[in-house]
This record gives sequence, C-alpha cells and structure tokens, in this order.
Amino acid sequence: MFSNSEAIATLAIVTFAFGFLVWGYNRAKPYGKLGILAWLQSVVLITPWLVFFGLVALGLYLNFIAIILLLVGSSAIYIYLGNRLRAEGQDEILRQRAAQRLNAESTEAENAPALNLDPETAPIPLEDLQKIKGIFGIDTFFATETIAYQDGAIFRGNLRGDPDVVYERLAAKLKDWCDEQYRLFLVESPEGKPIVIVLPSTNDPQPLTLAQKNLAIVLTIATLATTLEAASLLQGFDLFSNLGRYGEVLPLAIGLWLILAAHELGHWLYAQRYGIKLSFPFLLPSWQIGTFGSLTRFASLIPHRSALFDVAIAGPAFGGLVSLIMLFLGLVLSQPGHGFAIPTSFFQGSILVGTLAKSILGDALQGTVVDIHPLTILGWLGLVITALNLMPAGQLDGGRIIQSIYGRKTARRTTLATLVILGIVGIFNFSNPIPLYWGMFILFLQRDLERPSLNELSEPDDARAALGLLALFLMLATLIPLSPGLAERFSIG
Repeated sequence: MFSNSEAIATLAIVTFAFGFLVWGYNRAKPYGKLGILAWLQSVVLITPWLVFFGLVALGLYLNFIAIILLLVGSSAIYIYLGNRLRAEGQDEILRQRAAQRLNAESTEAENAPALNLDPETAPIPLEDLQKIKGIFGIDTFFATETIAYQDGAIFRGNLRGDPDVVYERLAAKLKDWCDEQYRLFLVESPEGKPIVIVLPSTNDPQPLTLAQKNLAIVLTIATLATTLEAASLLQGFDLFSNLGRYGEVLPLAIGLWLILAAHELGHWLYAQRYGIKLSFPFLLPSWQIGTFGSLTRFASLIPHRSALFDVAIAGPAFGGLVSLIMLFLGLVLSQPGHGFAIPTSFFQGSILVGTLAKSILGDALQGTVVDIHPLTILGWLGLVITALNLMPAGQLDGGRIIQSIYGRKTARRTTLATLVILGIVGIFNFSNPIPLYWGMFILFLQRDLERPSLNELSEPDDARAALGLLALFLMLATLIPLSPGLAERFSIG
C-alpha cells in the first residue's frame, strides 16, 4: 500500500487531469466538429500520463517496451485526428475564403491605402523599393501598407493563399528582380496577422570570427580533458594524478565522444538536406559528467519551421538512440562480479533508466550494490546529456522544437518556465549542482530564441508535433527521479 501523502498526490493529479479535460470540452463544444477534434487530440496526449500514474498508484508499473508501445499508439491516434482536423479545417477555410473574395475583391483595390514610404528616411533605395512592391498581387499577398523596419521594410496586407505557395512565388519573384540582394520573410505580426518583411542579405547570419573559431578549439580541448577525467573518476581514481593510467579511461571517453559525434551527425545530415549551414560546434566541458553536449549555431537562414524542427530533433534522436542502445546492451551484459559495482540507489535517479533496469536486471536491484557493464554508464550519461539539450528553452534543441511546433510566444514562456524550475531545483538540491549550472548557462548564453524562419506561417505537420512531444516526454522521464515510494514498489535499492 502507498502512504497517505502519495494517495493525495495521485488523487490530485487525476482530478486535475479530468478537470482539464472537462474544461477543454466545454471550450471546444461551441466550435462544433473542429473543436471536438482538437479536444480529442488533447485527450490523446494526456492519456499516456494518466495510464502511467494511475497504474503506479495501484502499485503496478509498465516495463519499457509497454511504455514505448503506449506512446507510439497515442502518437498514431494523434496523427490520425490531426489529419481529420486538417481536412475539416481546409474545407471550412475554402468556404470562408470564397465568401471573403466575393465581398472584398470588388472594392479592395479601390480602397487600399497607397504603398508610400518617405524616400529620404526609407532604408531601402527607392528604385529597389518599387521593384519589391511589384512582387505582390491580389492572388498572393495583397499589400496595403509599407513601414520602414531596420534596414528593410514591413509590408502589411492580406494573405491570399496557402503560405507555402505564396512564399515560394513571392521569393522567386524577389530573386528574379533583385537577385540575392534581399531576403523575404513571411511571418506573423504581434496582432496575429500575416505580414511580409524584406531585409538586405547583409543581415544574414555571419561566419564565425577568428576569435570564435579559437574559442571552439579551446572548448574542444577542455572537453577532451573533462571527459577523460570524468571517466577516471568513474573508475575510482584521478587521471591528472595518475597520467600513466590513461589507457584505462580511453574506452569510456571514446564511448562518450561517439555519442557526441552521433548527436552532431544528426544535426549535420538534416541541415544538409535543407541546404542549411551550421557553425562549428562549441563543446561544453563538465567536471560532473564529462560534457554537457555542444552549442551549434545556424550559419544561414532557415527556410521554414519544419526544417527547424527536423534539424533540431535530429541531433537528440541520433545521440539518444546510440545512448539507449548502449544502456540496453550494458544492462543485458551486466553480470555479478564483472564491471562496475555501484549502489542500486543510483537507479532511483531516473524514471526511464530505473524502469528499464528493473525490466532487465529484475531482483538484482533489491540489494544495496549491483554490478553493471561499463556500457550502462555510458548510455546513462548519454541520455542525461541528450535530455539536458532537449529542455524547452531558448536555442537548446528542445527550445527550437517548441518554437517550430508552437511558435515564438509559447517558446518564450517555456524558456522562462524552464529557468524558474531549474532555479528552484538548484536551490533546494545542493547535492546536485548540474541544474544550477545548466540554468546559468541557459540564462546567459542560450535564452534568446532562434531567429524567425523565412516562412514562419507554415506549421510542422502532426507527425512532427507528436514526435516532438515524445522527445519531451522522454526528456522528463530521463531527468525526473523515482520517488522513494515508487522506488520501493519497484524494489530498487
């Protein structure tokens, strides 16, 4: 049986979840079929959490395979509902557009404000401005107002088609008339209306300076040192005091670098797919776990939010998969009397790792110490590094994923929430300095969002949205520890 406090907490979670669902249904009902489909999507997303915590409250736990099947099943239903929602929504949009066009086209051209911009204060030369105005049309983007903005101009008006099609046509015309001199951005204004921003190509991301390249080299050397030192500490000695034993730590250090290489390879492969340039990675050394991963900047503009999502999630997907394989093989190969002897309480530090370890090691976790294969440690460290980079903040991979799926406004909120949570955890958990260090890193270096894509209006599809939510779920499952009561029911330690 579980304690009163755990019962109250579980009841609170279930009550909140059902209250959220009822509130969502009441809000969705007035919107008819579209609203109900959107509500059902939220039900599908919250169901795995309800099932998991509900079974835990009953003293039952799902093994790793069952959890993955549950998530895959909910993702499949989410995608199906999303396709239905898009189909219904597209029909409704077409009906509305037809009515609007009949009412507006006859009078819009006569009443539209002139596209005037003072030549003396305009950042764009008047000749170029006239060429840019010529790319707009009644069948793409009907521009009604021009406003000076930075080194370019903002064009307000009405979007007259699918954002993907409109952007491609406008960008092609701009390139024909102005070559590579200007870039066109199709974005959303603070009022939630589509606008076009044209900026000189001189505002494109710039290559790394010599000082930045030197910094990247220094960080790489420092990370090499910290990974070797972390590997030696795992084996019970200090490498810097015993340099002759470097051969003992090389296998672990090389395994950690393999995970880092897989992470960067994922980013690079998908960046190449979209013609996006990436900067040289700035590796982040850490005395606790060897490295926090790397910081990679976009060295060119991003075509659309789907490209931002694919490049952002590819790194954690590749690195996380390699880490998960290492963890699984390490647990399978673990034998009494071989490998590292660690306290079984260590497996209480992660829901994901603890659940997987319980599924494979079974009763071996009931003692105070368990012997594990070195691959288990490598996989675990790799998952932690991947999870830290999946936090939904700023220009971390997780922040880019949130920005690509939900937009910049939501990404700002999740960044603030992540910083607050890391601060609270860091203050009340002095034994683990990593949350405080990582929070300071985000605050000073990574809190800013990624710059907008060229086509910011087209959203990623439902499959990407479901994959992003799965990645965030696995991030939480990796970083959130088992509660003492749950660890006791799992017979861990």
